[in-house]
Amino acid sequence: MSERTQNRSKSERRLAAQLAAQKAAEAKRRRQAWLGGLAGIAVVAVLITVFVVVNRGDSGDKAGGDASASASALDPALKTKPTVGPGQGELTKLTVTPLIKGTGPAVQAGQTISTNYVGVFYSDGKEFDSSWEGGQPVSFAIGVGQVIKGWDQGLVGVTVGSRVQLDIPADLAYGNDSSGGRPAGPLRFVVDVLSAQ
Repeated sequence: MSERTQNRSKSERRLAAQLAAQKAAEAKRRRQAWLGGLAGIAVVAVLITVFVVVNRGDSGDKAGGDASASASALDPALKTKPTVGPGQGELTKLTVTPLIKGTGPAVQAGQTISTNYVGVFYSDGKEFDSSWEGGQPVSFAIGVGQVIKGWDQGLVGVTVGSRVQLDIPADLAYGNDSSGGRPAGPLRFVVDVLSAQ
């Protein structure tokens, strides 16, 4: 092999090595840029999450936001099960009687409310249901047909932290048919509205 051919081979190898080094350096720069971009995206995602969580936590102080009352703001009487007696006379329309006036925002249709309640037959005061027996408040959407009409109509507008008595005629409760174990006839409920969201 001539000296010229050997020099050309060395030059080609050097050039090939330089090109390979440049390609490797470029690939490394792209990887670093990609990882840096991912890190930036992760930081932005964390900041957005913190912003959303903080704003959700603060929204209870703003009108139309979370209508939860803090446990310390609730009347101490709401920590004990109420005694509920029978009604008097014929019940023909829904009657909402405030027993304790809460200081929270008014419940709006479509919100999910947390409640404790006692349900009795209007005629004799015999208890047929109570969340107190389960030891946990019960939550449900209000004003959207998830509960009986007497609750949907009677609890919208009640302020959070209130205890109200709902006297509900049969047509706004479960009707007059007791088949299936449902309570028939007019009913009385005492409901504590603990929170609304």
